[in-house]
This record gives sequence, structure tokens and C-alpha cells, in this order.
Amino acid sequence: MPKSKYLPAKRQRRKKVLKAAKGYFLGRSKLYKKAIETVRRAMVYAYRDRKAYKRDMRKLWVVRINAGCRNNGIMYSRFINGLKKLKIELDRKILSDMAANDAPAFAKLVEEVSKAK
Repeated sequence: MPKSKYLPAKRQRRKKVLKAAKGYFLGRSKLYKKAIETVRRAMVYAYRDRKAYKRDMRKLWVVRINAGCRNNGIMYSRFINGLKKLKIELDRKILSDMAANDAPAFAKLVEEVSKAK
């Protein structure tokens, strides 16, 4: 009886890698060995940057809230502390959206926090 070489599984594995490498430059999209190196590296970057994206977005939100606070005459840290004292549970994403797109509502919120001192 002939030896089985698991060719269907091998072919599927190669096709999966080459499909993931579609659009890469030169041999990186055509040659299996180059493609697998590139795809693995791309997966590492993708994993790392999914975490970095969350950090970057939080930084952006804080910058926007801080700018809105400064425009209304209060420091960011005092604003966040005042929100916690008043038990207003708005996250930074919502607060930054308010600061950027709905300045009057954000100004009212700052006013409430300023009164609560």
C-alpha cells in the first residue's frame, strides 16, 4: 500500500497562507516560504496594534476633554474628580464627543462640576 502524504491538508494550509499574503510585494505573495514569514510578521503586528489602538484612542479622548475643559476654565483633573464626586458615570469616549461636537452641553456639564466644589 502506498504511503499517505497528507497532500489535501498540505495544499489547504498553503492556500490559506497564500490567500492571506494576497497583495504583498513580489515573491511575498507568490512564494510559500516568503509568504509564510510575511504573514506571521503581519499577524504579530496586527495583535500588537490592536492593543496600541485602544491606548491611542484613550489618549485622544483625554486630549479632547482637556481642551474642552480649558475652554471652560477648569483643569482636566478637577473636572474628572468633580464628575466622580457627583457620581456622573460618563466615560471618556462620550465626554470627548461632547467636548468636540456639542460644546453647549459640555459647558453645562463643566458648570455643574464647578458648582459642586
